[in-house]
Parts: sequence; structure tokens; C-alpha cells
Amino acid sequence: MKEFFMQKALEQAQKAYDMDEVPVGAVIVRNGEIIASGFNLREASKDATAHAEIIAIKEACKTLKGWRLINCEIYVTLEPCAMCCGAIIQSRIEKLYVGTMDPKGGAAGSLLNLLSDYHFNHKVEVEYGILKDECSKILKDFFKQKR
Repeated sequence: MKEFFMQKALEQAQKAYDMDEVPVGAVIVRNGEIIASGFNLREASKDATAHAEIIAIKEACKTLKGWRLINCEIYVTLEPCAMCCGAIIQSRIEKLYVGTMDPKGGAAGSLLNLLSDYHFNHKVEVEYGILKDECSKILKDFFKQKR
């Protein structure tokens, strides 16, 4: 099931790629069902906060009619940044699945780990490397095309 949902996040990342956005995608799952999805839209929206995770979290909050995303998991193709880790904590998402790590900006284990190294009022379980090669490839292909 993990691979299935990460594949859905990769489909979101492809949408970003097709729009010439950094290809990162996210899906939020509750009780085995996707309730929200998102992909990077920073360039199109001219909004620094328009990351895949933030877009998916906002959609999930609307779907569930509340800010607490209890019993939810988020699948993200690229390790979340500090802003997105904060949003994951604040929304009470229970588990994060990461495709590939982000050594330049990741805050879930690469540069720092906001999800385990600090004493926030909510803990998020994390699993790394789901479809790692595929998640890494779409990013590498995107940046290779940019050069």
C-alpha cells in the first residue's frame, strides 16, 4: 500500500513537472483513502508557501472540516522543509512517508529533524525511502533539463 500511495504522490509531482515547477507531490491518506493531494505551485501562484504539503494539508482540512488531521498519513516525494514539517506537526498528521531525502533543505532528517529532535506537543512517525529511485529521478530529470 505504501508504494501505491507514493505512486499517487509521484503523479502529483509529474503535474508540477509539466507546469515547469519543481516536481514535488503529496497525498494525504485517511483510513486507506486519499482525501487530499497537492503539488508545488510556487512559480504559478507567486507564493513561497505553495509547497505540495501545504496545498494538500489545506485541502484535507477543508475535506475533514477541521484543522486536526487525526488518523491521517502524508506521502511526500521529497523530504519536507522546515515550514512543511511545522505544518505536518501542527495539523496532527500521524505518519509521514518520504520518497527521497533533501540534503539542501530537508527538515525531517537531512539538515535537521524537526519531527524527532525537539519536544513538540505532537510526534510524527516517519518512514523513509518509499519509491526512492523514482522520486529522485523526477527531480534529477527536472534539474538536468534546466541546465
